[in-house]
Amino acid sequence: MPFVNLMIFGNIKTMKKKKYPDTIATNRKALHDYEISEKFEAGIILEGPEVKSLRIKQVSLEQSFARIEDGEIYLYGMRIAPYVYNTAIEIDPVKTRKLLLKKKEIKKIENLVSKKGMALIPISVYLKKGWIKLQLAVCKGRKIHDKHEKIKKQEADRELRREFKEKYKG
Repeated sequence: MPFVNLMIFGNIKTMKKKKYPDTIATNRKALHDYEISEKFEAGIILEGPEVKSLRIKQVSLEQSFARIEDGEIYLYGMRIAPYVYNTAIEIDPVKTRKLLLKKKEIKKIENLVSKKGMALIPISVYLKKGWIKLQLAVCKGRKIHDKHEKIKKQEADRELRREFKEKYKG
């Protein structure tokens, strides 16, 4: 049956577009351990079974990081579990993967990472218009007392929201 547009009050009713991409995995530990200064979106070079494993969310970003080598960015330590129904090729789950960025973005990242104490950390993997994307962040490591301050601030904000909600509950 072909797709039929329905006319309702003179407007064409069509499917709504998604505002946010489908998140496959996030690196929550990195969000806690690092202070993010800038984020970038990158594509990843993957093979067929890796894509299928990612679509069923069998991936871990813990202890993963990225490096710039010879003007290209490579991702280390991202673990993609082997696809169960793969019979064609055997793939190393923790192999080094090349990231796809524009040269201008790579130069910008290189300048930011060259500063002392800055690192390139993957924050999340998600689907965007059918393509698997990786969100990279240029980060600076947090000290222990910085982490405690962040937690205290979050708790204070949570308490304020709770009080505001109770006061204006209606």
